[in-house]
Amino acid sequence: MKYLIVGLGNIGAEYELTRHNIGFLVLDRLAEKQKTTFSTVRYGEQALLKHKGRSIYLLKPSTYMNLSGKAVSYWLTRLKLPKEQLLVVLDDIALPFGVLRMRPKGSAAGHNGLKNIEQLLGTHQYPRLRFGIGNNFHPGQQVDYVLSRFTPEEFAQLPPVMDKAVEMMLAFCTIGIQRTMNQYNG
Repeated sequence: MKYLIVGLGNIGAEYELTRHNIGFLVLDRLAEKQKTTFSTVRYGEQALLKHKGRSIYLLKPSTYMNLSGKAVSYWLTRLKLPKEQLLVVLDDIALPFGVLRMRPKGSAAGHNGLKNIEQLLGTHQYPRLRFGIGNNFHPGQQVDYVLSRFTPEEFAQLPPVMDKAVEMMLAFCTIGIQRTMNQYNG
């Protein structure tokens, strides 16, 4: 059984530790824990890990956030995977900082990465893991907020939340989305 987990983010040093790149950070955490490394592939950086008889492909798209669908669509086709074996990990301003929420489908809710994925897959019915980054910004400041770095206080709180996200991603691949949601969604 194969799975594709895609962490959304932007390439480049200026985006490295920003809120919008939490998808990249979470995949880095999983790769580190599983002692695997990323290598450059078409449309991104990819790592492969084996877990409980599953082959799990991790992908950090190099297409920039707004064109994430190009990488997702390509790799789903290349790996011959149904959308049910895809998990997209992304930042979410609608959730308080540190809250994790897995869903089997949903709207883009203004997230440009999800909008592009939906456009290229032709559906909003694919699993996603939303990582709450909060909404501590004034009207009109959303872009600046998501592209800014975590505060030192937030950064100190990230490791246990990222570890929970890692557990959720592995659970998704082993016990399925429904049981994972029941176990982890607060």
